[in-house]
Amino acid sequence: MSHAHTHDHHEHGHSHAPEVSTQNERVVLTALVLTAGYMLVEVAGGLLSGSLALLADAGHMLTDAAALALAWAGFRIGRRAADARRTFGYMRMEVLAGLINALTLFALVAWILFEAIQRLRHPVEVLSGPMLVVAVIGLLVNIAVFAILHRGDRDHVNIRGAMLHVIGDMLGSVAAIAAAVTIRITGWMPIDPILSVLICLLILRAAWALLRSTFHILMEGAPPDIDIERLQAHLLEQVPGVAHVQHVHVWSITSGRVLATLELGLDAGTDQRQVVPAVKQALADRFGIGHTTVEVLFDPPRACALRAAAGPETEG
Repeated sequence: MSHAHTHDHHEHGHSHAPEVSTQNERVVLTALVLTAGYMLVEVAGGLLSGSLALLADAGHMLTDAAALALAWAGFRIGRRAADARRTFGYMRMEVLAGLINALTLFALVAWILFEAIQRLRHPVEVLSGPMLVVAVIGLLVNIAVFAILHRGDRDHVNIRGAMLHVIGDMLGSVAAIAAAVTIRITGWMPIDPILSVLICLLILRAAWALLRSTFHILMEGAPPDIDIERLQAHLLEQVPGVAHVQHVHVWSITSGRVLATLELGLDAGTDQRQVVPAVKQALADRFGIGHTTVEVLFDPPRACALRAAAGPETEG
């Protein structure tokens, strides 16, 4: 097969990739220090008061601290240049850390649920006073963290995700306050393990979403907002000279960093030096794909080697 093989690794035009800014990094780091600091206070308060709800909420804070740490690491590591051994750089470290974080959270939830069942069978006395003080401090810290994140770039995927996590933390703090007040007024101890189970549901929701997104990226899955058939149709309609588009592969190297490879067939007499940059620009403008490798073919289309390995090709 003869073909002209054109690679261009420069980014073009508009991109949906996260922008690294000193302001965003400072905002995330401040929120991380506050969240992680309070998480330690909450662990101490949970052990001191005997409250499983506080310990469960500390676990929920751990999810947020981990999310903020990943966001901050993404800013820092994203600056590190690729080298000869790691040609994609270090951006996927964020994804690997997210996968480990998700698996750790599932283990944490299993422990809390086991402990909650034990406490429902054999109630343990909880000191409502220290529990209430720690829970109220937690709510104030979460409000402060939310206000700090609100000052950052709210269109940034990491900032927006961290704000959603903090809203969940506020609910966890409110649940812990409700448990403390209930125990102080009624002395009904089972409310503590019951609310700890509800907080576990919040942790599970965050952990499952994190596990799915990291697994999808590690499986080289196409970003959910990109439809391959629509992408092909868009190039055929918008870029003059494109006769067919095939063997399209789109994936994320990390959250918000989308790459693509594809092959083009051109109309007779078309100058590939004009079409290839136009295709890259169209993908950047419409789909936020900042890094595209384009191969121009002059022979009839042939089966993609990846599809051929899995069976007969069914689509172009």
